[in-house]
Amino acid sequence: MTARGLVVSGARSGAGKTVTTLALLAAFKQRGMAVRAAKAGPDYIDPAFHAAATGAPACNLDSWAMRPALLDSLLTESADGADILAIEGVMGLFDGVAGPRGRRGTTAELAARYRLPVLLVLDVVGQSQSAAAVVRGFATHDPAVRVAGAILNRVGSERHRALVADAIAALDLPAPVPVLGAWPRAADLTLPERHLGLVQAPEHDDLAERLARLATLAEHHLDLDGIIKCAIPIASPASDRTIATAALPPPGQRIALASDRAVTFIYPHVLAGWRRAGAEIATFSPLADEPPPEHCDACWLPGGYLELHSGALAAATRFRAGLVRFAQTRRVHGECGGYMVLGQGLVDAAGARHAMTGLLSHETSFAARKLALGYRQARLVADNPIAAAGGVVRGHEFHYARLIKPGEDAPFAELTDGQGQPLGPSGGQRGHVSGSFFHAIACA
Repeated sequence: MTARGLVVSGARSGAGKTVTTLALLAAFKQRGMAVRAAKAGPDYIDPAFHAAATGAPACNLDSWAMRPALLDSLLTESADGADILAIEGVMGLFDGVAGPRGRRGTTAELAARYRLPVLLVLDVVGQSQSAAAVVRGFATHDPAVRVAGAILNRVGSERHRALVADAIAALDLPAPVPVLGAWPRAADLTLPERHLGLVQAPEHDDLAERLARLATLAEHHLDLDGIIKCAIPIASPASDRTIATAALPPPGQRIALASDRAVTFIYPHVLAGWRRAGAEIATFSPLADEPPPEHCDACWLPGGYLELHSGALAAATRFRAGLVRFAQTRRVHGECGGYMVLGQGLVDAAGARHAMTGLLSHETSFAARKLALGYRQARLVADNPIAAAGGVVRGHEFHYARLIKPGEDAPFAELTDGQGQPLGPSGGQRGHVSGSFFHAIACA
């Protein structure tokens, strides 16, 4: 590999790492560099923004959910043909789950495994010299993790920037941590959000203009040359010679994949693995009232913002009838929002109930919201499109919808959380149909 790499992380969630990462990607591409990106952890929204900024596919790298060999192969593929690879972190640099070192799902583990320097994004609103203490802590917390530079976010004035930068420059550290840029508080650097995070990339009609503006701001406010110098050549991982065929086995030889603004949450590495294993993927749009293609032998309904489109889905009679017909002879699986579509009904945020496909017997509601968030390990109760009975798959849950009627179907899986604590049965399975709120990332 000839690519150089770095990690963009925050001192905490909300520090500004996503906008900073997008600004760097857009600016590097504008300079004519071959840029690639990856996202630490299970977030399924940010990689679509990365892909828009770089013009190339982006993937997730998750040390909790993925075996080391899969991580290595995904990193190798991401860096192939690139001048620079930027990995956007998750939460704060050292945040993750309790567990054995190397399988905690932290950004720091990726930086340490691949010996990549960390660009630390600091939100300095409400503080000045105290930010140096934060940098000292992050720079010395783990000898295997090297903080190579800092970017200040929400700086109030030039005097404010100088106070913070001078305090950081005065630190007595084994290696200096230069300030490589500062975002002014007045700059409009936000992207629209909703309850699961950023409004998805395909929903922005002006995304190209937003990215171009971020690139211009980066040229003005960030030391791009210094940041490029921080990046180092990516060493070939020990297991990169064996490219993993699939994180999950393909559910069929020809897969009907629901894909539109309502159903978008499927991991790029999962699709790439299915294709590499020889599967064909045919997309269709439930919102356009399209049924799954008849030539397919399995159907996959991803997650998404189903609650925003429940009325349109309820009115999509051709889609519903086609899915019911498909499920009579072939496998159908739904994740999170797709699982909601498989139920009897969905209550939207206004309290209105919409009939769904009825292929499973549960009902869900978005009216009485309850957050479910975290890593999950699923032991599958019976054979289904993800794996055989007894198979173990790692993934996560992130939703505000809740079950208001659990239904009478056999469970899909027995779940534990990221620390191995039992959570009980999850989802449902009936005939050829299965689903749950669980998003699968990789076989354990």
